[in-house]
Amino acid sequence: MNGTTGRRSPGRKGTPQAEPKSKLPQSVADVLQKHVTLEVECVDRMYLNAIVPRLQITEGAVSYIRHQKKAQVASTNAVEPMTRAFVQNIERFVAEHGIPMVQFLKGQRKEDVAIQMRTRHTVTDGVVFVGKAQEKCTVYRTEKRHSPKTGRAYAWIVKSTALVNHYYFYCVDENFGPFFLKFCSYFPYNAKLCLNGHEYAKCQLERAGIAYQALDNGIRSCVQPKRLQQICDSLSAAKIDTLLRKWLARLPHPYPAVDRAVGYRYQLSIWQIELSLTQVLDRPVSGRVLFEDVIRENLDLGRPKQMQLIFDRSVTKSTPGPFRTRVITDGVIPSLHIDYKGTRIKQYHKEGQALRTETTINNTHDFYIGKSLCNLPALRKIGFQANRRVLEVETITHDALVAEETLQQLQRPRIVEGQRVAALRLADPTVQALWRAMLLFELLPAGFSNRQLRTHLAQLLGLPVEQFTQGRMSYHLRRLRLHGIVQRIPKTHRYRLSDFGLRAAMFCSRAWARIFRRGLGMTLPAASPVPNPILRSFNNLTAQINAWVDHAKLAA
Repeated sequence: MNGTTGRRSPGRKGTPQAEPKSKLPQSVADVLQKHVTLEVECVDRMYLNAIVPRLQITEGAVSYIRHQKKAQVASTNAVEPMTRAFVQNIERFVAEHGIPMVQFLKGQRKEDVAIQMRTRHTVTDGVVFVGKAQEKCTVYRTEKRHSPKTGRAYAWIVKSTALVNHYYFYCVDENFGPFFLKFCSYFPYNAKLCLNGHEYAKCQLERAGIAYQALDNGIRSCVQPKRLQQICDSLSAAKIDTLLRKWLARLPHPYPAVDRAVGYRYQLSIWQIELSLTQVLDRPVSGRVLFEDVIRENLDLGRPKQMQLIFDRSVTKSTPGPFRTRVITDGVIPSLHIDYKGTRIKQYHKEGQALRTETTINNTHDFYIGKSLCNLPALRKIGFQANRRVLEVETITHDALVAEETLQQLQRPRIVEGQRVAALRLADPTVQALWRAMLLFELLPAGFSNRQLRTHLAQLLGLPVEQFTQGRMSYHLRRLRLHGIVQRIPKTHRYRLSDFGLRAAMFCSRAWARIFRRGLGMTLPAASPVPNPILRSFNNLTAQINAWVDHAKLAA
């Protein structure tokens, strides 16, 4: 009888058919469709400029000093009383409310300080602390000029840069959660507002009584995912502006009420915006493996041709760059970075739970959009589309989540049908012998019996058949069956390899014999007396590491 005859039987699904499509690269978006338990698009961090528009040009500043401050000379001396009053008001505000004042040190990460202070001081709607730091910024200065006609000296105002004190108000809002508002203490007192869309979403979920689990700067799970997405979509320019007005009314204000009444009011513009797509995976541990495969196979994402697909824009030789892809490792956590003009796309495996894709727009003019906060809907559309297109452009040759889970199931004990089943470890000599013995019976239509497999297994292990009992063989058949490697032929005491078992046996036996055993031997001098390229490479690596360590010891 032909070896392939009779392969289709009630206990067998049939001969594995050719699957040409499975050999083709899949898009990461297609792979993730099967493994995502929660998907959230949300504005992440937003950095906004809070400025008085009329005072951002020199002519406006001169007009303010001459007409609003009634100064006879165009000099910044006219606004020095405002500066002193503003600083005094901040110090008085801090003292009256018992708010800690922190002097930021050079090189100190301000967010780390904020986390520590929020832990010590629980605030639901108020100022946690005020930070003070010297930073360089654009200010107005007075310089002496001379009239070209008369030669007489006169004062004039010009833009310059200076190192001045900035005050950071780290607050917690009942609707937005943690945020900070930073003021420059020097005219024209420009400010920056920093908020987080995920913190806004968490506050709204808590106010609505909707249960959720948080990630650091994200959401891991939510009992009402559709409502969560609606909340994220509801973060509008009007709500952000309302947040600013609320806290400008509560905090010390550099401009007196009379100035605000005639139009010298703060307006918001977008300095930087991060738009994120968070996809929580059903196999979190395996997600790291998936992301490492994504990095390995998509190092060309930064090329202009790929950028055209991601941002749906024409890229020519005149388009400013650089166009590049970078892999940055922080400790053991890698992240993929893609650059397009002033825009950055970052992708990483977040907290071992989710795949996070973030588009950070640093210059809205890259997309011919203004910086005004009213352009938030247009920027959201660009950022979220870019995140989706990255996943569609990225390819992967296999489903790493399924592969990793399958490998771990074989390598670890399992509970199947209420029964504990031992692992099938790759390096176990008995397991390797089982793989090889079972492959001998693959072409037999009637499968194999306990005795037939036992005879070959004993020979491969170098044991007399008499020492390898029927009960011992039954134990191995039981764990092979519970792992899905073999199937019992109905109404018989015979077995055959399942489709999965055939593939697992062929791969594991050949990988061990041709890659692990031989490859490891080629790296060890004792096992490989004849030099080979792999051994020479490892020897060179060891020598370089030893030399570096010796050099470091001498330097110390």
